[in-house]
Amino acid sequence: MEPTGGAARVSGVRELDGDPAAEVAALYRRTWPRLIGLLVSIGASRADAEELAQDTYVKLLDRWDKISRYDDPDAWVRAVAVRALVSRLRRQQVAARAMAKLTGRASEVQGPDGDAVDVAAALARITPTQRAVAVLYYVTDLSIEQIADELQLPPGTVKSRLARARQALAPLLEVEEEVPGHA
Repeated sequence: MEPTGGAARVSGVRELDGDPAAEVAALYRRTWPRLIGLLVSIGASRADAEELAQDTYVKLLDRWDKISRYDDPDAWVRAVAVRALVSRLRRQQVAARAMAKLTGRASEVQGPDGDAVDVAAALARITPTQRAVAVLYYVTDLSIEQIADELQLPPGTVKSRLARARQALAPLLEVEEEVPGHA
């Protein structure tokens, strides 16, 4: 996500005669669907994902002169949106815990029914930070170093959160196979 040394270089955006609006529009068209999918995978509703993405693109417009020189402006968009989502999810968890204390009822996330493995329900049961790291690693196929850079975390923290996410998800995603002829 660091700026490059010379002229503006935008990954995946053709030279558009230096027209910033056209460059941002091309980046928007290219990144919007994947960004929405990523945010929904981490735990946002479709509406929240779209709102967060829109806010991110507004920030991008304000900073395009600088971001257009980055090696990977897509990574900046993804990082800003994911950090905003994690922050929102944390606030929601705090509010849910406070409401549970006030009402005396615990709010429990329901797991999958029967033998079905519901990845979304399993992801909902881990912390937003663990969820973000797991989705960035397994869904977007980013390396530990890329995740650390995007989320502005030390690589060791990313590894730790990923290990905790794996540990928490393992029993939730376990599928028992029936072997024919065995009871």
